[in-house]
Amino acid sequence: MRKIVVPNFAFALAVLAAVCGLLAVPASAQDRGGTYSTQELVHTGHKFFGSVSGGLATVIEHAVSRYGQPNGYILGEEGSGAIVGGLRYGEGQLNTRDRGKTKVYWQGPSIGWDFGGEGARTMMLVYNLPSVDALFQRFGGVDGSAYFIGGFGMTALVADRIYVVPVRAGVGLRLGVNLGYLKFTPRATWNPF
Repeated sequence: MRKIVVPNFAFALAVLAAVCGLLAVPASAQDRGGTYSTQELVHTGHKFFGSVSGGLATVIEHAVSRYGQPNGYILGEEGSGAIVGGLRYGEGQLNTRDRGKTKVYWQGPSIGWDFGGEGARTMMLVYNLPSVDALFQRFGGVDGSAYFIGGFGMTALVADRIYVVPVRAGVGLRLGVNLGYLKFTPRATWNPF
């Protein structure tokens, strides 16, 4: 399985960085106790993603070098599809050192130059999470996807100085760049808004 890199993806990340101020994560993301080390995240990711985890260490190391050590992570599965407008639905488990494990769901719309569908196992790194309840809101950002059969991808979403960085190992056929958000909820819902 391999991901095809598209120049638009780099442009989408640059736009996201400029719009959301993600060029530097506040120091509080790294000062907060209860963070996870790169080695812990890579080990957990290898167990979670299994045989498709070849590029995982590189993606996680890039996220940690850019955003620091997360104080939580979500392991889950999701599905999405788009024809200009798209929808994404997922469910997983939020893991934190000081608050334990919590079941979470996410859903959200997107719009942009985006076509295709994918199913993905997802590991989301969470930064600056003051409480579990603070996760239950909308996180906006720009996403770029280029899957032909499968591959790894990373994006960044932000809301109220809390950063969520999804790392996805997807299977499907998808190409595009979109603007959208993910809404996290404590219960499953079909309403993406």
